[in-house]
Amino acid sequence: MFTGRIFRAGDCKRKEVLFVPDHSLTHIGSSGTVKNGRSSKIRGIFFIILAAFGFSIMNTLVKLSGNLPSYEKSFFRNSVALVIATVTLVRSRQKFQVSEGCAGYLLLRAALGTASILCNYYAVDHMLLADASLLNKTSPFFAIIFSVFLMKEAIRPGHIAILAAVTFGCILVLHPSFENTNLFAGLIALAGGALAGAAYSVVRKLSSLKERNAVIVLVFSAFSCMVTLPMLVIGYKPMSLRQLILLLGAGCFGAVGQLSITTAYSCAPAKEISVFSYTQIIFSALWGFLFFDQLPDLWSWIGYAIIIGMAVLMMIYNRHLDAENVAASS
Repeated sequence: MFTGRIFRAGDCKRKEVLFVPDHSLTHIGSSGTVKNGRSSKIRGIFFIILAAFGFSIMNTLVKLSGNLPSYEKSFFRNSVALVIATVTLVRSRQKFQVSEGCAGYLLLRAALGTASILCNYYAVDHMLLADASLLNKTSPFFAIIFSVFLMKEAIRPGHIAILAAVTFGCILVLHPSFENTNLFAGLIALAGGALAGAAYSVVRKLSSLKERNAVIVLVFSAFSCMVTLPMLVIGYKPMSLRQLILLLGAGCFGAVGQLSITTAYSCAPAKEISVFSYTQIIFSALWGFLFFDQLPDLWSWIGYAIIIGMAVLMMIYNRHLDAENVAASS
């Protein structure tokens, strides 16, 4: 089911010229171009929310699977995406052809993504889940920072203020306690967020070079499986049929998240859509209530309101910037 519309979202990449620094897509002077640019942004928002949904289900299934090594979880998560991406490329015209100038960036994205996953799973295993989740959600900040260097994207003060407010909302939702947190595990979790942000910025760079989403996912998944396979062979921990099914399901939803977030960052700059990745917290709260009888408290509901409010404010702010640029170029 992943070989159709998700990869056709590559249409966004053909509009990549619309997303240049300082919102200068409006300088082209075509109302149709501006409309297409906004349509591509909406696509990016849709896919990043879909990614948040997929990752929230993945984490829920991983939690339900019990205590297994991080490399074992990582291997099953990425093996499913590897199969899906392989099938997609086999059915494509270009097969496994890599776009010119992309080989190095593909390996960089794969290495960053693999390291991020292992850091995240290590943190989850060695510290409070809420603490690990909060530190990992710093990835959008790092994505915006790295996009400045890789994509030459400008950051407006309003974007920084909004993302800061979203982070405050996340703290209210998770209300973590850092008193008993292992410092080393916390640093590993923060490193995982930085690595994830860097990886998504490299995805933007690959998209600007016209690399296909399926190739990006394939190289990342294959690299991750190759890295974790030796660990799996040496330290494999037997699992029940139920655990196997849960991990395969986690792999499927992880693939949904991976394909969706790759598509999202090929449609729009990180500074315009990364804020919507925080919807994963809302999804996670819902699954926590349904599967683990976890009921959010008042602080959590306030955090939800802040996150959703900032997401809406981000859209309004970007439209205001577009209108300013239209006025300046006319």
